[in-house]
Amino acid sequence: MALLKTEKLKHVYSIGTPFERAAINDVDFEVKQGEYLGVIGATGSGKSTFIQHLNGLMKPTSGHVFYDGRDIHESKSFTREIRFKVGLVFQYPEYQLFESTVFDDIAFGPKNMQLSESEISERVLEAAGFAGLSDKLLKKSPFELSGGEKRRAAIAGVIAMRPEVLILDEPTAGLDPKGRDEIIRNVKEYKVAHNATIIMVTHDMEEIARSVDRIVLFEQGKIALEGTPAQVFSKHELLNNLGLTAPKVALVADRLRAQGIHLPNDIYTITQMRKALSQFANGHKAGHELSVADLTPQPDAAKSMRGSDYA
Repeated sequence: MALLKTEKLKHVYSIGTPFERAAINDVDFEVKQGEYLGVIGATGSGKSTFIQHLNGLMKPTSGHVFYDGRDIHESKSFTREIRFKVGLVFQYPEYQLFESTVFDDIAFGPKNMQLSESEISERVLEAAGFAGLSDKLLKKSPFELSGGEKRRAAIAGVIAMRPEVLILDEPTAGLDPKGRDEIIRNVKEYKVAHNATIIMVTHDMEEIARSVDRIVLFEQGKIALEGTPAQVFSKHELLNNLGLTAPKVALVADRLRAQGIHLPNDIYTITQMRKALSQFANGHKAGHELSVADLTPQPDAAKSMRGSDYA
């Protein structure tokens, strides 16, 4: 059963004016508990409008959003409850920090949940740990932090509510590679610790390729394609037509195939490519197709690959 689901979801801006526009239109969608979902699409495709409906921040023009089988707008009290269960981290969330200390900023959500002081403190420390923030930083003003630290503090503020669904809109936008990798690692750690559902909106195809279980592609307010990363990234022509590109390693694999090196069609991470080329160099003859199962590292093997964040 889906944890979060939409039926015929539609949102129209500026109804009754010359600027009337359907940002999302008849979207049927679902995500299961514990799933890691990537949402992609060109600018203006409806991604951000869509995710703001998932925790009741925006109300649909028509259609429904269901959480665990219940319409999230069945009552005001349930809509409020949903905003703690479905956490939403906006793009550039560091601009929304406002308290005098990082601790107080992270504690804002738990305080609104009317938790005890001890529970609030426990959640702040736990969330700071997931976000990679030291105890020393918690005593500082948010405005004393670096850009990456501010981003982590903002994410911690949502994590502190322990949402069952964590939605992130371009969480690594503007960060350097190290900061980007730290944020993604923090999100994965939270997912594992709480069996949380993660929905990540991003333009970074490499990031999507290495992280998610499934991808949903938006085009002009509708879901144009969904499937595993392998299924979606095999649609190179469709992606190009929508102004998107497959991960660079998938494009490199295409060039190698054109040179006569027989590789599976669904290589889209560096780890898969490295293993494929290693096996090819160690005895696979031209004309012998490798199995993609051979190229996908098992969990234990992935953990042992030091220096690789593409497992």
